[in-house]
Amino acid sequence: MKKVSFAFISICFSLSIFAQQKEGKVIYQRTMQMQIQINDNDHLQQMMPKSRTDKFELSFGNNQSVWKHIDEDENTDEMNTNGMQIRMMAPGQNDIIFYDFGAAKKTEQRDMMDKKFIITDSIRKLNWKLTGETQTILGHACQQAIAQRTGKRTQMNMDNGKMERKEINDTTKMVAWFTNDIPVPAGPEVQGQLPGLILALDMNNGRMVYKALEIQTKIDIATIKEPTKGKKVTPDEFTKEREKMMAEMQKNNQGNGNRVIIRN
Repeated sequence: MKKVSFAFISICFSLSIFAQQKEGKVIYQRTMQMQIQINDNDHLQQMMPKSRTDKFELSFGNNQSVWKHIDEDENTDEMNTNGMQIRMMAPGQNDIIFYDFGAAKKTEQRDMMDKKFIITDSIRKLNWKLTGETQTILGHACQQAIAQRTGKRTQMNMDNGKMERKEINDTTKMVAWFTNDIPVPAGPEVQGQLPGLILALDMNNGRMVYKALEIQTKIDIATIKEPTKGKKVTPDEFTKEREKMMAEMQKNNQGNGNRVIIRN
């Protein structure tokens, strides 16, 4: 009996430690369905990739987190057809998002055409509802929560060889799977929202899907820090800067052998 009791106590102690993980690192895979419409070239439309996959790293600790793109390669898709070169580019390698959950604040470092920007904003919480559904992800019991987010998304459209990019109003359905085993409000896209780490996220029925590939329990806490390199702008100012740069890029591409660059 003593041996059985000791084993039972040891198991309970191990589970308690496991459930209280408050720092670590997660590697996520994102699969995104491409939203590009080419109206005047069915052949080119068929050649366009239907989806793309990227990897991201989330480090968390001290009630803060850092999110960044980690693919080793530039991860670009390039094709040539009928004298037109189309290049699809992944997010910049140096883009960083820092979250301070205690202060309900996020700070983004964004790269745009060799320029760096620092954008600070508050964390805006969504109205989440628990569905009661559960599943196990990487050995962690997860609960399902759903919410809707209103905002804008980018739509790409090509007419007569000219690629147009515009933002349209959008309502996104968010389906998140989070675990209370790791009581940290971190994860992809919607950090500072739920009481546990998000290990999977589905946006608009598969249009964009994140899933955790691995979880590490040890990190260097010193790496979780707010980025500071770049011009400080508000979210609205950054949007205006980005649209100006994209317009300049589009103008330059028109005289460059029908070369089109698409940035996600």
